[in-house]
Amino acid sequence: MEEALLALQEGFPVFLVHSATSLVLLALGIAIYMRFTRHDEIKLIREGNVAAALSLGGAIVGLALPIAFSLAASVSLWDLVIWGIVAFVLQLVAFRIVDLVLKDISRRIEAGEMGAAVILVSFKLATAFINAAAIAG
Repeated sequence: MEEALLALQEGFPVFLVHSATSLVLLALGIAIYMRFTRHDEIKLIREGNVAAALSLGGAIVGLALPIAFSLAASVSLWDLVIWGIVAFVLQLVAFRIVDLVLKDISRRIEAGEMGAAVILVSFKLATAFINAAAIAG
């Protein structure tokens, strides 16, 4: 029991710093993502647009998953930050690719097109799973 308490005492500050850094990365990533899109997700969600909620939810999970794997595999705080940024950039690329393929994804989300939102979320999650696996090695 004493060993467990010592491990907690030594590891807890690292846990707090890494968890806080991960949450900051996630919050900043989502804030930047919402600026990156041409539609206002929060406004649309407040108006009851399910496609916007699905799209934003996919972005949140799509960013959280690689950050979580990075957190598990990182050897330092900088390692976590760098891989978190890489994962974020790749999520923006995924959004742009779907935008190119489906033509004007923001307008489709604003119009509440669930089909477009499902494809967008699927692409975001596929990208996140691949990024997470690559980060984990």
